[in-house]
Amino acid sequence: MYTIASLHEFRRHLQLAPDDASADADLLRSLQEASHYLESATQRRYCPRLAMLLVEYDRAGRGEVVLPDDLLELRTISDESGEIDTRRIRRLPQDADLSASVLRIRGGIVGALRIYAIWGWHDRWTSAWRGSGEKLTNKLNADEKTLKVASAASSDASGASPRFQVGQLLRIAGEYLRIIEIDSAGKQLTVLRGSHGTAANAHSSGLDIDIYAPPAAIVDLCLRYADLLLRSGGFVDDKTPELLLRLRRARL
Repeated sequence: MYTIASLHEFRRHLQLAPDDASADADLLRSLQEASHYLESATQRRYCPRLAMLLVEYDRAGRGEVVLPDDLLELRTISDESGEIDTRRIRRLPQDADLSASVLRIRGGIVGALRIYAIWGWHDRWTSAWRGSGEKLTNKLNADEKTLKVASAASSDASGASPRFQVGQLLRIAGEYLRIIEIDSAGKQLTVLRGSHGTAANAHSSGLDIDIYAPPAAIVDLCLRYADLLLRSGGFVDDKTPELLLRLRRARL
């Protein structure tokens, strides 16, 4: 399951009761289709993923490397001679809140580049993860699919309520997890482990559980298109709206 907006947000958008689960299957299907449509139309991803990308270096670029995807957070970069010191690298734009599209590298580059990074588009990346107000209450093995929490319905650290929602992307240490079911009475979350290129690892108790907040404008667009898909039975006009064209990633 991959959604930009959550099921709770869609229920609220449609002015349904928060606990009205009668149409959840249809709502989730529309959310997934809308998320796919937005990313296809704009050629961007709005949820972070961890990946190693191979980039051919164009020597005519004089040290500037045009990236094949939006870069949020560089982990490591290497060429055929080995790892490159990140102090030699400047990302453009330099604003840490914005996704980078170009890397400027001082010194020589030998062959193709291998760039290990978190990729995706965000306009406020430094505040994209917020605290849930929850920690792991017990050790979590790599193959476990449920998280036990003190409360699934309370507010998170930023005041958003409920703190956990179906469709949300979570982070524990370096692992991403996607919520697919919530048992509020049983105080547990069913999750997809090792999402978005991360590995499912064992985690000790006491670790923070963080919640990803996609770009607000993109969440709004996702909800609008999901609503349109739901009402039209799955039809979206083939003509891409001007707003999405402005968001489209340039292929240089």
